[in-house]
Amino acid sequence: MRLILRSIGLVLAGACVSVAQAAGGACTPINSEEALKAEDARYAAQMGDDYAAMDKLFSPDLVYIHTSSVLDNKTSYIESMRSGAVKYKVMRRSEVTVRTFGCVAIINGIGNYDVRVKDNDVNVILRFTSIWQKKDNALEFISWQSTRMP
Repeated sequence: MRLILRSIGLVLAGACVSVAQAAGGACTPINSEEALKAEDARYAAQMGDDYAAMDKLFSPDLVYIHTSSVLDNKTSYIESMRSGAVKYKVMRRSEVTVRTFGCVAIINGIGNYDVRVKDNDVNVILRFTSIWQKKDNALEFISWQSTRMP
């Protein structure tokens, strides 16, 4: 099973590198420290309602798949927070691993988030995959997928 998941990750990373190169931006190697720093900046922006920072960090091609299976793009995801429908109050992560493939970093871990969704406070514990790419020396958040833990 691990081999299958690793193979899928390598195929996905290769596809991300190809997309980055095809988009015309210079693919610059990324390291684990940069990826985690970018993920920290994203968490801070979301908890602090810093929409300008989110706009800068999130790729125009962002694909964000929630544990509920709801699919967001950059615009709809930021709007969910701007409208007040979703408010990330506390975002914590643990058991993090970072793998880098050229200009792409894949972060896996466990997230523990206190979130207000449509006036209901919830604590969400999930496994996640967060993908970042480095293009023209800037990091972009390009994809998120999570699964709720029992």
